[in-house]
Amino acid sequence: MTEARDFVASRLRAQTTPIRPTHIDLESQPSNFNSVGSPIHKSPSSPGESIKRRIHRSSTARTYQPERRGRQWAPGQEPGIDPTQSHDGHEPSTVPHLFEECEIKVVDFSLDSIEVHDLDNKSLADFLEDSRPPWVSCRWISVNGLSWDVIKLLGNDKGLHSLAIEDMMNTKNRTKADWYSDHTYMVLPLQKLIHLHSSSDSDEDSSDLEDEKVARRRETSTGQSFWSRLRKSRAERDKDEPPKPIDTPADVHDPTNGFITAHVSPSTSSRVTQLRTLQRYHGGPNEERIQFMERHSSLASKNLGVSVEQVSIFLTADNTVLSFFESSAEDIETPIISRLSTPETILRRSLDASMIVQAIIDAIVDLAIPVTTAYQDAIGELELDVLTEPDIRHTTALYVLTSEMSQFKSNISPIVNLVGSLRDHKSEPIATPGLSGKPGKLSSSGVVIGTMTSTYLGDVEDHCVLISESLDQMRRAADNMIDLIFNSHGAAQNESMKQLTLVTILFLPLTFLTGYFGMNFERFTGVQANSDLYFWKIAVPISFAVSMYLMRDLIRRYIIRTMTRRGITKSRRARGVGRSKHKEKRG
Repeated sequence: MTEARDFVASRLRAQTTPIRPTHIDLESQPSNFNSVGSPIHKSPSSPGESIKRRIHRSSTARTYQPERRGRQWAPGQEPGIDPTQSHDGHEPSTVPHLFEECEIKVVDFSLDSIEVHDLDNKSLADFLEDSRPPWVSCRWISVNGLSWDVIKLLGNDKGLHSLAIEDMMNTKNRTKADWYSDHTYMVLPLQKLIHLHSSSDSDEDSSDLEDEKVARRRETSTGQSFWSRLRKSRAERDKDEPPKPIDTPADVHDPTNGFITAHVSPSTSSRVTQLRTLQRYHGGPNEERIQFMERHSSLASKNLGVSVEQVSIFLTADNTVLSFFESSAEDIETPIISRLSTPETILRRSLDASMIVQAIIDAIVDLAIPVTTAYQDAIGELELDVLTEPDIRHTTALYVLTSEMSQFKSNISPIVNLVGSLRDHKSEPIATPGLSGKPGKLSSSGVVIGTMTSTYLGDVEDHCVLISESLDQMRRAADNMIDLIFNSHGAAQNESMKQLTLVTILFLPLTFLTGYFGMNFERFTGVQANSDLYFWKIAVPISFAVSMYLMRDLIRRYIIRTMTRRGITKSRRARGVGRSKHKEKRG
C-alpha cells in the first residue's frame, strides 16, 4: 500500500512559513525579537543612536557571493541561460537585465567581393530576418559590448548552447574550448596596454588645476592654519587615487562596476572608455588591496596600465564566426578587415571561418606583446636602481611587479592549451542529449578546423610560449633582485658589526686600565709618582696583546688566504713562462 501525501497542503504550509531573503546582511538588520520570540520595543536613548549603531555594525560584516552579470546567483540553480524561453526557465527576478549599446559589424565575403555592415541593437533583428545571400562564402559577426537583446537574437538565430551563453555573460571564465553538435564555443582573455586617463590629459582640466593652485596660495597667504591645510592636502591626495568600483546589484549591468576610466591604447589621443585592469580582474572583493596594488604598480608611474577583458568566440557549422568583446573589438576588427579587403591575402582566399578564429586569437596574443615589453622596461629600471643603490623599499615595487606578471602569465599560458585543443580536433560523431533528457541521435560535428588553420595556429602557440618564457625570466630576475637587496643589507649590517667589534676589542683593555687607574685610593704610587705617560706604557702593549689574542682567527684566515693567492699567482707566472719558452723553441 503506497503512502499518500498532500503536496498541495505542504506547499501551502511552506508558503506561510517565513522565508529568509538571500544576500542580506543579518548583522546590520535591527533585531525586533528576543531569544524566545517575543517582540522587543526599545527606544533609542538618543535620536542618532540607532543610525550610528547600524552603520558601525554593517561595516564589520560582509556578504560574499560570486560576481556574475546578467542574473542573480543562487546555489543549486539551473545551469545555463536559454534564450528561447521568455523567463529563461527561472523566476522572473532572475531574468537577465544586461543592456549596452553595442557596435556590431557583419563582414560577408567571398573570393570576388566583400561587404561590411555596421549595425546596432535595433537594426540587428531586421538584418537577421533576411536570408543569407548565396554569394556569401563566409560570415563574421563581431559584437562590441554585451547586451542581452543582442545575445538573445544571435543565440536563437544560431542555436547557441545555453551553457555557452551563460559562460559568455559571466566574464571571468577559464580559457577553454567547448564542442557542441553544430558549433564550438571558445573563451579567452584579451590583455593590452592602456593609458590611464587623468585630469592632466585635457587642457581644461590643467587650467582648472592652475586655478586651484592660485587659490591655494591665496588661502595660505591669508594665514590659514597648518591643520586645515594638512586636511585639504590629504583630501586632494585621496582624489588622485584610482576610482573605487561602485557596488550595484548583481542583476544590473553597470559599466563602471569594477572598471576605471582609461584610453583604449597607450596613446592619449585614443578614445576614453571604461576598462578593467589586471588587478581588478583577479583582485577579488578587497578593494583596498586592489587600489594599493594599482597605486604602487611600476607602470603607474608612466601613467600606463594593463586592461583585461573576456572574448567569446563561436565557430558554427555554416562557416560563420561570432565574436563578442566587452570594449576592445576595434583593436581586433581593424587589422582583420584590412586583410580581408585585400583579395591576395591567405585569410581572404581561404574562405574558411576557422581561419577567422585563428586571426582573432593571433591578434589577441599580439596585443599582449607590448605589455611584455613594458614589463621588461619596468624591471630594467628597477634593476638599475637595485644595482646602483639597493633600498628595502624596492622590494615592494618588485613584489607588485611579480604579482602582476604572475596574473598576466596565468591569462597567457592557458591559450597554449586552447590552441592545442583546436589543432587536435577531429570531426567525429558525438551524442547531444536534448533538453527533455532523452538521449539524442549520433550526429557528426559540422565544426571543422582546416589544415591551414592548424598550421597557422602553431605560430600563435609559439608566440604564447615566447611570452611565457620571457615572463618566467623576468620573475626569476625579480626574485634574484629581492635576494640581492636583502643580501646587500645583511652584508652592510655585518660590516657595521665588524667595525663595532674591532672598536670594542681595541678599547676593551683601555677601558679596564682607565677604570683601574681611576680608583680613589689615598695612596696610589703608580699614579702619584708618575706622569700620564706611565698609563700609555702599560696600555699600549696590553691593548696589542689583547687585540692579537681576540683577532687570532681573523689573522690566521688572512695569512692563509694571502699565501694561497701568492701560490696561485706564482703558479700562473711559471706556467706563462713555460708556454713562452715552448713557443720560442717551436719558432
